[in-house]
Amino acid sequence: ILSMTCHVLVLVLCLSAAEDFDWTKNDRGSFYYGTFPAGFSWGAGSSAYQTEGAWDKDGKGLSIWDVFSHRKGKILQNDTGDSSCQGYYKIKEDISLMKELKLDHYRFSISWPRIMPTGIKSDHVNEKGIKYYDELIDNLLENKITPIATLYHWDLPQVLQEKYGGWQNISMVNYFNEFANLCFERFGNRVKYWITLNNPWSVAVEGYETGEHAPGLKLRGTGAYRAAHHMIKAHAKVWHTYDTKWRGKQKGLVGISLSGDWGEPVDISNQKDIEAAERYVQFYIGWFATPIFHGDYPQVMKDFIGRKSAQQGLGTSRLPTFSSQEKSYVKGTCDFLGIGHFTTRYITQKNYQSGHGSSSYFTDRDLAELVDPRWPDPGSEWLYSVPWGFRRLLNFVKAQYRNPMIYVTENGVSEKIMCTELCDDWRIQYYKDYTNEMLKAIKDGVNVRGYTAWSLLDKFEWDEGYSERFGLYYVDFRNKNTPRYPKASVQYYKRIISSNGFPNQREVENWKRKATETCSSSNQLLAAENKEG
Repeated sequence: ILSMTCHVLVLVLCLSAAEDFDWTKNDRGSFYYGTFPAGFSWGAGSSAYQTEGAWDKDGKGLSIWDVFSHRKGKILQNDTGDSSCQGYYKIKEDISLMKELKLDHYRFSISWPRIMPTGIKSDHVNEKGIKYYDELIDNLLENKITPIATLYHWDLPQVLQEKYGGWQNISMVNYFNEFANLCFERFGNRVKYWITLNNPWSVAVEGYETGEHAPGLKLRGTGAYRAAHHMIKAHAKVWHTYDTKWRGKQKGLVGISLSGDWGEPVDISNQKDIEAAERYVQFYIGWFATPIFHGDYPQVMKDFIGRKSAQQGLGTSRLPTFSSQEKSYVKGTCDFLGIGHFTTRYITQKNYQSGHGSSSYFTDRDLAELVDPRWPDPGSEWLYSVPWGFRRLLNFVKAQYRNPMIYVTENGVSEKIMCTELCDDWRIQYYKDYTNEMLKAIKDGVNVRGYTAWSLLDKFEWDEGYSERFGLYYVDFRNKNTPRYPKASVQYYKRIISSNGFPNQREVENWKRKATETCSSSNQLLAAENKEG
């Protein structure tokens, strides 16, 4: 009897540990003055297709984004990433910008087709591509900046898309593992932080369900789930490859970067709203995090998608299943969790009838997303500034996944202003408020070790082209040399970094004034240069 009671007790402890997030308590609180733990790492990020340019240079193969952006009507104003910021030619220049900010780390991604033009190792390994990343990594280290390398930031080799259907096909798991293994072999002596996949949610939903992103497929109700299933398996395989072959000698860490917007119940006293908000978050970050931390999809995804599949008269659920062997293989394949976070939505319950053929990821969730008209909306139409949602998300992750080590891998804000604007006070406000909520989360006991501002430079923003600018540095894309100019937020972020937080009210209130002192004169200079150009 004793051992049985013991067993039951352990079970109860496990369950409560996973679910101690309190939906009914949302303490907004005032601004918190204080500093981050010693050794907290401050950085900025980028990705290969968005910033490198040189799309067909030095033996690089085609990626699905090269092909997609060259198709008319897919990208706003038919922009492409062909040359973008020309980061491929500007390693030293861009590292001097990072030094100006005094960054601890820089997050970048490695272009798979730049290293393996067809995506297949036995076809060809492009040494010129490897040389570029060698140079980038070596230059970062010489300047005491820690490289954080993402293996997949959406630029799948086009050959793998054409031949196999990309992430719809299980064969991607082995091809991706082969690519990752080559990266560990060539760069792992210097790179100690690896991210397997960046925001697989977007790859699955926007690449294979809505078709807004490359490869532009609209396989409604099935495509996203299939792509996600294969990406989770690919992630796990790469983690195991590192764990068995490389960890012993390289001593690095392998994680994944998951995007999660926060979903807040419209009415926190209404159980239906709370359930809908939890569904929103489970269908978003939980879709990937729950298998990786607990071995299987969130129960609510299995229930809802299973029920709706049955109502459509399907014999099996549209959500694929993991065998018990796969569950234990996938579980625990995360040394740290990367979180990309930008915004929050209010969520309420909404029932969608699942008739024949009308299913989609969005209707599977039975919810509606709302925004508060008072929320600041400076840039992208989807990106509202809701700082307190960040703290809520971080605390949810702590509760759900037993307080993993977290690196914030993307957080930032865009602008949609057509004229040049270097006085980006809304970005200053966004960074101030969001990093402060992260500080509160650390005070709540969340294990956040680093923060990556998104992004270092203005760059190609996928289907939005160059119409949205996320950079701390302004890039003049009209000039063929793509010069960089600091926005006021550079000075502000620099002060957060050098103080490792927010020392006291008097000092912090001075920061904004100091940061915006020079931007209007820089604005005039830049405007004048553009007139001449």
